[in-house]
Amino acid sequence: MFEVTVAPVRKAVDAEPAREPGAYEALVAEIGEDGAQEVRTVFWSETCARLQSFRTLALAQQHARIAREAHSLKSAAGTFGYIRLAALALRLEKTAETLEESEFHDLLDRMDAAFDAARAQETQR
Repeated sequence: MFEVTVAPVRKAVDAEPAREPGAYEALVAEIGEDGAQEVRTVFWSETCARLQSFRTLALAQQHARIAREAHSLKSAAGTFGYIRLAALALRLEKTAETLEESEFHDLLDRMDAAFDAARAQETQR
């Protein structure tokens, strides 16, 4: 039998920067400063609401909805270069059907932390 050591995926995702440098500037170049600010404001509001709504959903009964919401979050976070949040949302999207309840809540805690880190980086701009 082969013995394989696998680094925990958690460390790899948590090592991702909260924000990709230059992502917002690339968006500004595409749609202008006003448009980028408006879209980002909507992103903050919708993401906050989405993260809160995950905690109200029953994983066992609503894993398909959770996966869809995670997919939307992943795409939106990626647009703004929030790498860590996008990576965690991708993990939720891909594993919603197989997660244990404790893993689900741990992942939500990590997504909240990634969101907070992204917001903190934005205030440093």
